[in-house]
Amino acid sequence: MNGLPNEERQRLGALLDKTSQEEVMARIPQFARAEAHNPVPAPAGVPEALGVLVFNMERGVCLEELGDFLESCPAVRPFDVILANELDDGCVRSGGRDTTLELAERLGMNAAFGLEFIELVNGEDPKGFHGNAIFSRWPIRQTRVVRLPEQYNWYFDRQRRIGGRLAVLAELDVAGTPVGVGTIHLENRTHGPGRRAQLDAVLAEAERMFPGMPVILGGDLNTNTFDGRDKDAIRAVAGSPALQRRCLEDVAAWEECLPAAERAGYRLLPDKALPTRRKPLPGGDHLDLRLDWLLVRGLEAGESRTVSTRRADCGFAPPGSALAAFTGEELSDHNAVWASCALPRG
Repeated sequence: MNGLPNEERQRLGALLDKTSQEEVMARIPQFARAEAHNPVPAPAGVPEALGVLVFNMERGVCLEELGDFLESCPAVRPFDVILANELDDGCVRSGGRDTTLELAERLGMNAAFGLEFIELVNGEDPKGFHGNAIFSRWPIRQTRVVRLPEQYNWYFDRQRRIGGRLAVLAELDVAGTPVGVGTIHLENRTHGPGRRAQLDAVLAEAERMFPGMPVILGGDLNTNTFDGRDKDAIRAVAGSPALQRRCLEDVAAWEECLPAAERAGYRLLPDKALPTRRKPLPGGDHLDLRLDWLLVRGLEAGESRTVSTRRADCGFAPPGSALAAFTGEELSDHNAVWASCALPRG
């Protein structure tokens, strides 16, 4: 995806002091479309099921280690589709790399990337692009970006960005069967009704784009059970075991986007109430949250699991690999979610 010179990025960003994100984004064509790379031919044979992985990769900063994790961790394999959040393209913090394209090439997969934000804080960024991606072993036939209703203006955040939350939808050709997939990133700096409005937009577009098809949607839905801007609420939850239980066991009672997806015919995975995010807290502690989900319709959902991305749980790392030499606490602040999704027969 072609970048913009920093001078132009800053000029466009300054417009946000007086106008809306939507108006500024309309001047930047990269926000309007997903960029697809389809160099990999379809696998031979017809699969009985697709292995699907949801993974917030935390900007792809640990790219070699993430590649090792995906290639060697038995709990995330086999995977045919990866629905990924938070991948950089041209950001200093991740080595200025196109993390989506590099990971796709390493894994031997096709990929589609949608631009969520242009970062403005670091003027040394070659592009400052940050977004969501779909990786697929099967051909990507068409893609679409779904811009989500704004719930928070990131220009006035300390991170200072042009852009807003999005989903990337794609139609895959799985041995002649069309399958709709989508990677979603809902807003954390809002409440449950805000996330419901955003997911409603995704479900409506999926209905239009994938009529009669099996559909797999997934990603970081940021189902905190609280408004991520509300520091008092965060402190209250962090200090109360009873409130912490709602973050894992009673999420759907607090996050109306989840029952809305079920009413639309989607099954929610994983079934077990395990944490998928470690939210850092002052003092070095963290809050366990259940944020990352798969929404499956028209396929039979089989086994599903949540897979730790902590270094301490990566004993499978191949000797001599970047993952084996990794000294950080975690590859990402999110765990991965894997599921087997059987294709419809006939």
